[in-house]
Amino acid sequence: MENNTRSSFTGKIGFVLAAAGSAVGLGNIWRFPYLAAKYGGGIFLLVYLILALTFGFALMTAEIALGRKTGLSAIGAFRSLNKKYSFVGYLAAIVPLVIFPYYSVIGGWVTKYLWAFVSGGTSQAATDAYFGQFITQPVEPVLWFLAFILVTAVVVLLGVEKGIEKVSKIMMPILVVLSIAIAIYSLFMPGAIDGLVYYIKPDFSKFSITTVLAAMGQLFYSMSLAMGIMITYGSYMKKDVNLESSVKQIELFDTGIAFFAGLMIIPSVFVFSGGTPEALGKGPSLMFETLPKVFETMPAGTLIGAAFFILVLFAALTSSISLMETVVSIVCDKFKINRILSCVLVLAVSVLMGIPSALGYGVLDGVKIIGMSFLDFFDFASNSVLMPIVAFLTCVFVGYVIKPKTIIDEVESSATFKRKKLFEVVIKYVAPVCILLILISSVLEALGYLKI
Repeated sequence: MENNTRSSFTGKIGFVLAAAGSAVGLGNIWRFPYLAAKYGGGIFLLVYLILALTFGFALMTAEIALGRKTGLSAIGAFRSLNKKYSFVGYLAAIVPLVIFPYYSVIGGWVTKYLWAFVSGGTSQAATDAYFGQFITQPVEPVLWFLAFILVTAVVVLLGVEKGIEKVSKIMMPILVVLSIAIAIYSLFMPGAIDGLVYYIKPDFSKFSITTVLAAMGQLFYSMSLAMGIMITYGSYMKKDVNLESSVKQIELFDTGIAFFAGLMIIPSVFVFSGGTPEALGKGPSLMFETLPKVFETMPAGTLIGAAFFILVLFAALTSSISLMETVVSIVCDKFKINRILSCVLVLAVSVLMGIPSALGYGVLDGVKIIGMSFLDFFDFASNSVLMPIVAFLTCVFVGYVIKPKTIIDEVESSATFKRKKLFEVVIKYVAPVCILLILISSVLEALGYLKI
């Protein structure tokens, strides 16, 4: 069942940093602060932490254990344990294939902004029209998209130890240091304390079911769940590595970066806009439109802005690497071809899929899919539909087909599973119900029947 020639991480540190690098991405930097601001600040943060320690822990443990037990990526892992459930592996494989191209487009935007700060274009980047003018260009968004996706491909081409693990060992510590430094700087700005209080003090009067649903949706996006990524990385994990401890450390990295991103962004918006709902509710444009204005008014703003976008670029790259690696691994396993050919094929397909998203706000602005631009549609299809379906089926597979004991035994092959009772209850009963609520609410919201 296990492929003896399969690459592997050199040890626990390499695995944890690579998996944490996958989990830490653009969702942590702009999506988490935006949702925290929109859904009550401190109460959203509290709900998210509770879900991460229960729901997120159970699903991540299950996926990593499936990969390590079988030594295979998503399709092979499900098939080897029960052939009737091979289709779950195929669905999981589709998710990163859909996400990787449009994610790389956004990565190109980040690269463009980093270049603007490094090349002295801070004032231009801070203007209201800069972002809109850039994404509507007929050529430039495609060029930055290609630059970003090619860097990702080079790292993946180098392999697990020389590529993914080595890059993650460099990027993740820098990511943590930059996050803490910029967050501390933001908190010392006049008026930032109001934003800090809003962000960390739970206001239970703002609690609602939509707060829970938003936090659960962010959990999928932020922790790389239901994408086949953690199964793939688990297949590279050595048998003597403590699996439960690794999951805890991955969650610590992921949640920590998201928390510090909130400390960077939310107090800053309070300082420069008074923390109005309109300013806090800008979503992805908050990073590209509001923060450059913040950096322009700061002492050494160009340097700080450049450091911030380096941080975001690192986060984007570590996640895009994991997305591409997952697809490459699946292609290698499925078609029995070498890594180089698989990388080339995946890169070619991803470029073709990504170009419409890169041009979706300019040349192809008039082309819509169920009323959405290409990028928005791919984001909705993957995050709001495919991922909840894959997560639900994974819970059913682990909870009722192969049984939780299969996962528990795999975890305990390296160390005692301290939270196995929690794992069993969540994977069998709590997680499936929560995931169905996410799926139903997301679809109803997209169709206009529910406002979240």
